[in-house]
Amino acid sequence: MPPARNRGRLSRDVVVNAAVDLLDEHGSRGLTFKLLTERLQTGAGAVYWHVANKDELVTMATDQVIGTALERLSPEPGTSPEARIRALALSVYDTLDQHTWAAPHVVAVHTMPHTMRLLERIGGMIAETRLPVRRRFAVATAIFIYLTSVTAQDAGRAVAAGPDSTRDDMLRHEAQQWAALDPETFPFVTRIAEDLGHHDDRDQFLTGLDLILDGLRAQVGDLP
Repeated sequence: MPPARNRGRLSRDVVVNAAVDLLDEHGSRGLTFKLLTERLQTGAGAVYWHVANKDELVTMATDQVIGTALERLSPEPGTSPEARIRALALSVYDTLDQHTWAAPHVVAVHTMPHTMRLLERIGGMIAETRLPVRRRFAVATAIFIYLTSVTAQDAGRAVAAGPDSTRDDMLRHEAQQWAALDPETFPFVTRIAEDLGHHDDRDQFLTGLDLILDGLRAQVGDLP
């Protein structure tokens, strides 16, 4: 089919969805407009009509992934705000774990529509608690930053592993470096080195999230 024929059926959503698929296959570095135009069976001009450059495209694709995480969420009725925040955070974490290229870009798209919906969803659930209004900004953004930064770190480890190694290989190597430190200077770090080598990122994420939510419950519970 000649490329010009496809220009009329293109939309921003079509372009972004195709980019998500290619990013899943090739990562951020491997995505090119040549691959994108081949996938869409169109010319570069038709794509540039919808996006200005690759950076904008990756940003929009990342925001689309966040939107997917929000759409997947179906909390049980009657659950507490804390339980729903936990479910929301896990939905985002698990979705970004499937699209490891996206997590490092989330911190740069805080004004994109779906990412703002994520913050709005967190803030709305915070507002359902008895937490004072003056504390809601700090608590909601703390949860948001924790969620986006930890997923970026975990995904970055997977991306950095490369074709000849795995995340577990990297962790084992780092654990060996921890274990080799002077135990008198680093008694705690050397004792937990073995745990680093075989820990589960999702469990670690949940541990931190539960600590934050425990802190929220404590603050609300202490209110008069």
